[in-house]
Amino acid sequence: MKTESIVFAVAGMCFGVILGWVIGAQQSRLSAPAAAAPAPVQQQSARQTPPLDEARVQALMTVIKNDPKNAGAALQLGNTYFDAERYDDAITWYEESLRLDPKNPDASTDLGISYYYTGQTDRALQQFETSLKIDARHTKTMLNRGIVLAFGKQDLAGAEAAWKEVIAIAPDSPEAQAARKGLEGLSAAGHPRPGTTPGS
Repeated sequence: MKTESIVFAVAGMCFGVILGWVIGAQQSRLSAPAAAAPAPVQQQSARQTPPLDEARVQALMTVIKNDPKNAGAALQLGNTYFDAERYDDAITWYEESLRLDPKNPDASTDLGISYYYTGQTDRALQQFETSLKIDARHTKTMLNRGIVLAFGKQDLAGAEAAWKEVIAIAPDSPEAQAARKGLEGLSAAGHPRPGTTPGS
């Protein structure tokens, strides 16, 4: 999460058994979830955790020391910890960024994703609701809300509705592309689409 744009790339769906979800990306760089993430993504645990950019942390801490109200620096620090999959530290700085700038839907959504990766599914969904109150058309939030509904709550109908909304709002966006893959995964897993019957 070195930029404000976080797009969770979806590469399959799981319904009872894992068909191959790979989530986590920003811009063009894919990054699988940490081993601490809730099931069903723990199969990624054999992967090595990315290193923390210590120099960037120190530089941002210096900025914050000299300008304690710098919400952007706090957000960047959260992103730096997120990239290193140190989600508890990321949460600390996303919360600080939002304390300083409570109307930033990207920071709010980043915080929700970090909550999910630390096993706080309900808190993640609550944070996504906050993001959508800030920006009701924030497709990054909708996409990630669908992922958490599918994995954290096994609410496939809710996930489907969230992803369809992403496509309706921004059909040519990277989020819509990921949402389409999620919907394809639901179909492959045997989850019927509205107006259809299984096998039709």
